[in-house]
Amino acid sequence: MADFSPGYYKTIKVIDTFSERTGNVFAWLCIPLAIVVFYEVVSRYFFDAPTIWAYDLSYMLYGALFMLGAAFALRRGAHIRTDMLWEKFSEATKGKIDLYAYILFFFPGMILLFATSIDDAWHAFRFGELSEQTPWRPYLWPLKSVVPLTALLLMIQGVSEILKSWYMMRTGREFEHKIGGEI
Repeated sequence: MADFSPGYYKTIKVIDTFSERTGNVFAWLCIPLAIVVFYEVVSRYFFDAPTIWAYDLSYMLYGALFMLGAAFALRRGAHIRTDMLWEKFSEATKGKIDLYAYILFFFPGMILLFATSIDDAWHAFRFGELSEQTPWRPYLWPLKSVVPLTALLLMIQGVSEILKSWYMMRTGREFEHKIGGEI
């Protein structure tokens, strides 16, 4: 049986707490999103006066909410997994598969996403890139900045997930039970 240092457990706790708190903060984006959509529906269907800004604002808020909640979802175990094979594996095998998947696929993918999206966000900011979706034409850099932030948040939570996978691989026990899709 593997013995882990207190710092090992503390690292996991700090990262998981960070992901929980940021996820809870980002969840507040639901309120302005609901207000924008409600305003547009009332304006369009009751007063026959659609806005030129509601579409842009709603897809930007929804996109930010969806992306920024990804690390929270990873923390909670709410991402998709193929359970038909997964449930037949031992906990140690699950830990080993997760560990290698994070190292070989997750982190290289997140590093690539971060590197390419940070350039895209900087370009949008530097040149004042505007949306072409509607006549309102808002700046795109706030939305494009969400992508590298999301990659960064996912990598931070990924460190915790690697530590949990290592624990599972070494002990044959799940570090903690994931909540799953019950967010």
